[in-house]
Amino acid sequence: MAGERPPPLELCKAVNDLDKIVLREPRGCSAEVYLFGGQVLSWKNNRREELLFVSSKTAFKPPQAIRGGIPICFPQFSSSGNLEQHGFARNKFWTVDTNPPPLPTSSSVKSFVDLILKPTQDDLKNWPHSYEFRLRVALALGGDLLLTSRIRNTNSDGKPFSFTIAFHTYVSLSDISEVRVEGLETWDYLDNLKEGQRFTEQGDALTFESEIDRVYVGTPTKIAIIDHEKKRTLVMRKDGLPDAVVWNPWNKKAKSIPDFGVDDYKHTLCVGAANVEKPITLKPGEEWTGRLELSLVASSYCSGQLDPQKVLRGL
Repeated sequence: MAGERPPPLELCKAVNDLDKIVLREPRGCSAEVYLFGGQVLSWKNNRREELLFVSSKTAFKPPQAIRGGIPICFPQFSSSGNLEQHGFARNKFWTVDTNPPPLPTSSSVKSFVDLILKPTQDDLKNWPHSYEFRLRVALALGGDLLLTSRIRNTNSDGKPFSFTIAFHTYVSLSDISEVRVEGLETWDYLDNLKEGQRFTEQGDALTFESEIDRVYVGTPTKIAIIDHEKKRTLVMRKDGLPDAVVWNPWNKKAKSIPDFGVDDYKHTLCVGAANVEKPITLKPGEEWTGRLELSLVASSYCSGQLDPQKVLRGL
């Protein structure tokens, strides 16, 4: 029928015949989740503006990871262990979880999908642990994006396992020079450009004029990413994810990354909710839960009408 609203959840084909799930809410906001990687690759507000960045050079050819959106780095962040860079969860095909364990859901959630990742026999050769990684991606009324992760140790041999994890969110920006990040000032960080040395953030806010690759540790539950030119603020709320990764390769390194456009660094910043500094250990039967919520605040910050500290305090 003419004027009929699309369904709140739709399974369809995407680039290179990859399966994706489209979530919608009544005001016109949407999100797209690919089964490859269990990865959110699109999040749009009610004006159909894209809020996540996907590289112009990414190939969408499994098993190569997709550069952009919200890749899940599990069970290893970066190259801190024996596995491939950022672990394997972003390189695997997830499945729709048709019978997930109960999970409390806010009445504001209008559309969601549950995904699950389990190891194959080949996977166990590289990381010899049995687990269930459940992911719920939800879209709330007004367009807030919520990701809830539940990881359970299902080892039958009685052995615990440890892991690190990050939701390496690529935020879409007008220009990196017009952006500031608030909520990380005075917090310690590990600088990966200086062999992981520990420093304390001295600035009132983060601004960007060169390469950055840091893990801020024990950070607040809210971080604000303020885009002056687009006059909007993205607020990241996190639970069970005490650290925050901030990354931009800048122009020189961008040229050396095959799936990253030469000028892409100008239009994105990775701000990832993470648990990196202190790995999580689960005994058989134990489960860890982490939550990430992204919301957008339309603002006229350039003219001084938005106090980012009020955003961080939830006022």
